[in-house]
Amino acid sequence: MPTFWWRALALGALLGLSGGAPAAAQGTVRRHLVYFRDKAGTPYQVGQPAAFLSARAVARRQRQGIAVTARDLPVSPAYLAQVRAVAGAQVVFASRWLNAVLVACDSAVLARVQALPAVRQAQTLGRGPRPAAPPAAPAPARTAQQTYAVGTRADYGKTFAQDQLIGAVAMHDAGYRGEGMQIAIFDAGFPGANAVAPLQPLFAQQRVLGTRNFVDGGRAVYVRNSHGTNCLSLMGGEQTGVFMGTAPHASYHLCITEDAGSEKPVEEANWLAAAEYADSVGVDVISSSLGYTAFDAPFPPHTYADLDGRTAIGSQAAAMAARVGMLVVSAAGNEGTQAWRYVSVPADADSIISVGAVDSLRRHAAFSSYGPTADGRIKPTLSAMGVASAVVTATGALVRGNGTSYACPELAGLAAGLWQAHPRLSAQQIIEALTRTASQATAPDNVLGYGIPDFAAADAYAAALVPPVPLGPPPARLQLYPNPTRTGELRLVLPLDWQNRPLDVRIVDARGAVVRRQALAPAGAPEVVLSAGSLAKGTYLCEVSSGGQKQTVRFVQQ
Repeated sequence: MPTFWWRALALGALLGLSGGAPAAAQGTVRRHLVYFRDKAGTPYQVGQPAAFLSARAVARRQRQGIAVTARDLPVSPAYLAQVRAVAGAQVVFASRWLNAVLVACDSAVLARVQALPAVRQAQTLGRGPRPAAPPAAPAPARTAQQTYAVGTRADYGKTFAQDQLIGAVAMHDAGYRGEGMQIAIFDAGFPGANAVAPLQPLFAQQRVLGTRNFVDGGRAVYVRNSHGTNCLSLMGGEQTGVFMGTAPHASYHLCITEDAGSEKPVEEANWLAAAEYADSVGVDVISSSLGYTAFDAPFPPHTYADLDGRTAIGSQAAAMAARVGMLVVSAAGNEGTQAWRYVSVPADADSIISVGAVDSLRRHAAFSSYGPTADGRIKPTLSAMGVASAVVTATGALVRGNGTSYACPELAGLAAGLWQAHPRLSAQQIIEALTRTASQATAPDNVLGYGIPDFAAADAYAAALVPPVPLGPPPARLQLYPNPTRTGELRLVLPLDWQNRPLDVRIVDARGAVVRRQALAPAGAPEVVLSAGSLAKGTYLCEVSSGGQKQTVRFVQQ
């Protein structure tokens, strides 16, 4: 791991995958991605997605006109049972999108797994079983490079320059701080995130909705490497006069996919697993400050030819996440001054935002990776401040650091706020609004991409876009999600004949008392956002009345 890994794991954890992984020595347990031939015999159906996707995930697709397809169906349970029945085969996770399963075993066991009739092929990715978690890394050192302008707006503290650069201050002034949006962060660990002062509102308001550790297993994420804590602070931090992230009122899912102590290709598979988790729970935005190009022997590195958005597993995963309607934001990489100067995986994927770095004077950071991709697409997509960025460490200290790792979450929070402002648009339309109004929109290049975004300009552009036609007929009755909820932010899915009516919404507790009431103007849309506020844990009724009619939906506040 390079000395300056914290500047961005797009530099420090450089991994990769290529088609011909070396064979594992017999007796050595490694992880292998085992692909199945089909999904025959599956009990799941594309017409009944509620069996394997949350209501929020289904609604995200419907709003954007994205159909549930066979790719979304879980792996056949019968095939999984066959693999588990092979003595010595440990199933780590199954992938819906690749119709595959990650298995930890030695080469002798792998041979028996490959002999199963349902298996098409296998690819060796790295050692297993799960490694022991190393101690958390030390907090980032202060950078000696001081090409930043000190902010003057008191409530933003040290973050004013980086937030102002991309228009996040104007976005907050307009009332958009990520309310109702869900963001998943893929990183190497989040030690101290649940204790440091700038992140306390996330936990006090129960806006960390899920945690997953795809390296060690389980849900413990306040461990390992503090890089994730730094990146979370850039979006979710909020301490008036000290620190302000770009999406301080969003809700978050924290996922460890990266083992910062090694460079193994299995981490791309971990990224895939995290993306499928994010999809299933209904996440809107993925922020990933990770990148893969080279990794430990005996595995060969990626080649430039691999940067076509289709070859690497990580890039396939990012593209598939975009296909199901999530907005994927990925650090471009910190290889600008290295022999490999190009973006890393999965920043080469299409239909995502790959983020380069600039300083507060809008100058390209020398370390920020360049495009184009191997198939000639412009990369990075956009750029944000990644030189002397203010971040929060695992101990709660505020320091400045460099890296596209920091530009990435800064911009991801902006994208979440823009989508909050225009919830009827698709993820791809949000990307369009950001790129078409950025500083180099008319002359994009492979240094800054389309340039530095600006919320006000993107907001105006987005307002003129025509939302996609929602997929399928509106529901016959009112629907509400997420349910259960932790944040008090609820979305009400309306039947067609309710979409142009004024609504009277009442939240009723178990005793029958009205605890919240909200009058809504005609939405003219299939969904409206409700603000239930801070509710005690328990079961509630959401009563919606209009034109002499009333429908009631039960929900749980966790």
